[in-house]
Amino acid sequence: MQLPVLKIGNLVPKYPIIQGGMSIKVSTSSLAAAVARAGGIGVIGGTGITLEELKNEIQTARTTAGGGILGVNIMFAAHQFKDMVQTAINECIDVIFTGAGFSRDIFEMGKKGGVPIVPIVSSARAARLAERCGAAAVVAEGTEAGGHLGTDRSIKEILPEIKEAVKIPVVAAGGIVNGFDMAEMIKLGADGIQMATRFVLSEECSVADAYKQVYLNATEDDIVIVKSPVGMPGRAIRNKFSELMEKTAEPPKTKCNHCLKQCSHVYCITQALLQARNGNVDKGLVFAGKNVFKIKDILPVEKIFQNILSEYATS
Repeated sequence: MQLPVLKIGNLVPKYPIIQGGMSIKVSTSSLAAAVARAGGIGVIGGTGITLEELKNEIQTARTTAGGGILGVNIMFAAHQFKDMVQTAINECIDVIFTGAGFSRDIFEMGKKGGVPIVPIVSSARAARLAERCGAAAVVAEGTEAGGHLGTDRSIKEILPEIKEAVKIPVVAAGGIVNGFDMAEMIKLGADGIQMATRFVLSEECSVADAYKQVYLNATEDDIVIVKSPVGMPGRAIRNKFSELMEKTAEPPKTKCNHCLKQCSHVYCITQALLQARNGNVDKGLVFAGKNVFKIKDILPVEKIFQNILSEYATS
């Protein structure tokens, strides 16, 4: 089966593969640049870092991306949402992905800056709204995804509905970990795919080794849904922290930095994710996709691409 050509605005990656933007310093410049070099779209997680850190991450990625396409993912729920978007535009980022809420203003910002905007949606209605507002494409994300979830429906259900609802490109996301999954999404009509969890288990991902080990050790039964202060459910790997959250919801013991526009304060989501990212995995939250248990190796990004394309070719 021939690979589709994914066009987002004037951007056409060599392969229709987007590395999902994972915030709180999970997908940083090292990973995004490696994906861009390999022919996909590498995405920096823009939430949970300072404006100066975002600026530095984009600049660093650009120096090693080999001319490849770089994006940034910024959560609408973040308190500094507009400032983060403008910073990315000022740094000449190629594309901006956004989710965890919907912003109309971002499209005008992107238009003025010449940067295509790609919202992450989970329904045909949201996709149509995004198209009317000026989205260059949409990422259709199903319940199989890791992190914050916008639906309890499978990507296999919502993808055909979203594809039929809009004329702009539709990228499938949620539970995709190999080329066989990619082929299934393309057969369902996707113009490309977004993968996040698979790229955590890459050599270029900068999270702590202990974080990657949690991924490697995960079984299907370890994947759980947790409550998040953002007001959305999240998919994570069961650990001591998630078990504690199931039993009780203690207020944050650290100073609140008001990183979110709205927060339930049941715990500090930024600190929970950062603790895990830095290796304190039992004291933090480990977000992951539903099919993380299928991944059993840590590989260079280039090899991950080779495997995906080889598996796709035999599907």
